[in-house]
Amino acid sequence: MTTSQHILACIDGSAVTESVCDYAAWYASKLNVPVGLLHVSDIPASTRRDLSGAIGINSRQFLLEELSQLDEQRAKVVNSYSNALVQDAKSHIQSSFTDVNVRVYQRHGKLLPSIEHFKEENRAIVMGRRGEDHKNSRINIGSQIETVARGSDIPILICSEKFEEPSSYMIAFDGSKTSIKAARMVSKSPLLKGLKGHIVMVGNHNDAAKQSMSAAAAQLEDAGFVVEAHHLSASDAVDGLLKFQVENNVDIMVVGAYGHSKWQQLFLGSTTTEIIASTLSPVILVR
Repeated sequence: MTTSQHILACIDGSAVTESVCDYAAWYASKLNVPVGLLHVSDIPASTRRDLSGAIGINSRQFLLEELSQLDEQRAKVVNSYSNALVQDAKSHIQSSFTDVNVRVYQRHGKLLPSIEHFKEENRAIVMGRRGEDHKNSRINIGSQIETVARGSDIPILICSEKFEEPSSYMIAFDGSKTSIKAARMVSKSPLLKGLKGHIVMVGNHNDAAKQSMSAAAAQLEDAGFVVEAHHLSASDAVDGLLKFQVENNVDIMVVGAYGHSKWQQLFLGSTTTEIIASTLSPVILVR
């Protein structure tokens, strides 16, 4: 099928790059759209400085020329690295997902503006949980995730470990507008159809929230999904959700991402970050 949309895979050369490529290709194959490989090079500022008054004019001009050459060499190295990275990533995808088309994008600057440049084409975004700046950490998340999540209105899949095709999923539900939207998004997308589904609410929520969860489960079932609703008791929402995930061998989580109000921040802000930082399984963020 010919389409202008793609699944945007944000790669940076870190240890999670292959995982990002594979999950993006899996996502794209489910939706029958291409993968858009994006690498953004943030070229450091010039090494040139104001040398006026430091030394003689001739010597100063010589040094400025030398520094200009260094700047040019640095830019060439950065561009060469970017070229090699996207081509290796493209080859990796095509070796495992032969039916997925791959587009390659390279830009200079910051990640979020680069993502927004493709706003009309982006169907979903895939990012690594640990970027290059956190490659040796299992408790920190990539510094870009919250920035991108707050600036995007499409699903974002966060991954970290070697790709394994998911066979089950769970939706973290609390009765909020964001969690209702997450369930609705799942029901309208072929991404998770055919997988064993769970919709999970933790804590002593009111009757309205429980009714919302039942309605969300019914919406999924009406759309042809196999899903079970669960209302759990736990003192901590994150612990309850992660315990359920482990005990039920859930492969992928769907959670609401970073709300705006103070109440939403309480559940959808800190909880979102904590879930991403606490699980090695992929997480789909929905705003």
